[in-house]
Amino acid sequence: MRRGVGLRAGIGACVVLAGGAALSTGPAAAGPAIGQFEMKTLDSEPGELEFQSQNAVMFGNPRRKSVTDVGGDLEADDNSLARARAALELEFGITRYLKGRIGIEYERERREDFRTIGEAQGYEDLKLDEYAAELIGVIVPRHGDGIGVGIVVEFEVPAESGGAKTLIAGPIFEWASGPWSATVIPTLVQFFGGERNEAGQQDEKIDFAYATQLKYRWSEHFDFALEAYGTVERIGGRGGKSEESALFGDFDQHRLGPIVYWNFTPEFARKADGKDDDEEMVSLGFGALFGLNDDTPDTTLKLSMEVFF
Repeated sequence: MRRGVGLRAGIGACVVLAGGAALSTGPAAAGPAIGQFEMKTLDSEPGELEFQSQNAVMFGNPRRKSVTDVGGDLEADDNSLARARAALELEFGITRYLKGRIGIEYERERREDFRTIGEAQGYEDLKLDEYAAELIGVIVPRHGDGIGVGIVVEFEVPAESGGAKTLIAGPIFEWASGPWSATVIPTLVQFFGGERNEAGQQDEKIDFAYATQLKYRWSEHFDFALEAYGTVERIGGRGGKSEESALFGDFDQHRLGPIVYWNFTPEFARKADGKDDDEEMVSLGFGALFGLNDDTPDTTLKLSMEVFF
């Protein structure tokens, strides 16, 4: 039953992803790389499918910096700030040592076309922002307590025409002991292409990003976690800075906060004898991440759903 349901869900998700990938919007400059607020794992089961919905809503966003240049044009900073983000992803196990993922992301981002300072502070409607493909390789599998090591590589293509593509890569470290577990994922984000500055250079910078989690298994159905996500823009001074970056500088963002996960099997998926299936099929996450510096939104609400087949 699990594989049949998984196949139907996989086909449906692929249709959604293919449809979203066909959309496009206008060009935009690249600020700091802000990924999904989610934790990658090293669990990989051949033939297993996992549908994911990763969502975030931001409150208390920093006010956008702006200046009028010598030509009388209004310029505003490129810090990556959004009001809301929503992603749909499909993960699939290839072997016990390799799994992949495809996905699309929608974002309500800051207004790109503006004539006044008030308009520069506004936000667009929710629209398709990017689509992506990812591979996770398991180097040292973790079975229960102990340490696991893997690597993640992800390629993101913007839906907008002329936007910068990104290649993300880094290790995944897992540790578990009894009810406690921890995950650390440091990555480098390489930008390719995008708009050119007045000198004709593209800002092919490298950002450093991280995702960390300390989690406690409180009961059969509930996990409590402390998670942190952050980005340091333009390490090593790489890339040809855009006019906005030259005017306002680069931006770093850092978030930290508690997340609760509720893990369960829906009634319709229970076996005929009334017992749960061999594993929990749904995980719902909810919590708040708090900004740790002036360039980060004060509060980011996280809501996630993962469904296993």
